Amino acid sequence: MIFHSSFQNSYLWLPLIGLIVGFVGSMIGGGGGFVFPPALMLIFKVPAHVAVATSLAATLPICLLGAAAHYNKGNLNVSTGLTFGLAGIIGALSGVIVIRWLTPDQLENAFGIYLTLLALFMIFVNNKDKSKTRKTSQSISLSRVIPKSSFFGFTGGLISGTFGTSGTAPVLAGLLAINLPLKFVAGTSLMIIFINTVSALAGHLILGVIDLTLVLFLTIGTIIGALAGPKLTTVIKIGSKEGLIRYAFASLILVFGVVMIIF
Repeated sequence: MIFHSSFQNSYLWLPLIGLIVGFVGSMIGGGGGFVFPPALMLIFKVPAHVAVATSLAATLPICLLGAAAHYNKGNLNVSTGLTFGLAGIIGALSGVIVIRWLTPDQLENAFGIYLTLLALFMIFVNNKDKSKTRKTSQSISLSRVIPKSSFFGFTGGLISGTFGTSGTAPVLAGLLAINLPLKFVAGTSLMIIFINTVSALAGHLILGVIDLTLVLFLTIGTIIGALAGPKLTTVIKIGSKEGLIRYAFASLILVFGVVMIIF
């Protein structure tokens, strides 16, 4: 179901949140979905099920514009993105069904636990990966990609449909697990997340609840941020900052996860 909520003065902060999330999400391939649900639930007191579906709708511009910009700059591995995305479609539709079984409180607690576990996993992967030499070519063996992409792609899609977070962490973890060069991670991640988000949103349009007022205010900022992020990526040499970027991403996820569990 789609509806318009009444305007509140606090909604004027949403474009700024969207701008920051769109900028950072498109630059590192995060999509921003991991920020929107807790922000809507904790700050704006939006019911959990509404926040999930609304977050998916607000994330679409980041994924679409960010992926297109990275593709134009040659920073996107299409074959890997499609391989992850096919598994993600199945996971996303499964997540839409799972969310129907959860109460708002159960959904918030589950969301917090998910964020906390994934943040710790990302930190572990970052430490383990330091000793590896990352390739500079985007050529990846399909025999090595398919098993991992099926798992991480499905998990990312499942998370998208259940929590409305676009399944960022599993997708990024999967791309790093197949040793995809960081140059291609952001763009490829956004492509996969776009596929997952479209699939999950399609299911929520039938079974969920989407607040178009919130989507409008968020997307005003996300569109601008999504266009600016990929441009900065090409200007700044992020290879040497790879570990720092991943640590910052994981730390932010961990903070949100702990807050969701406690409150």
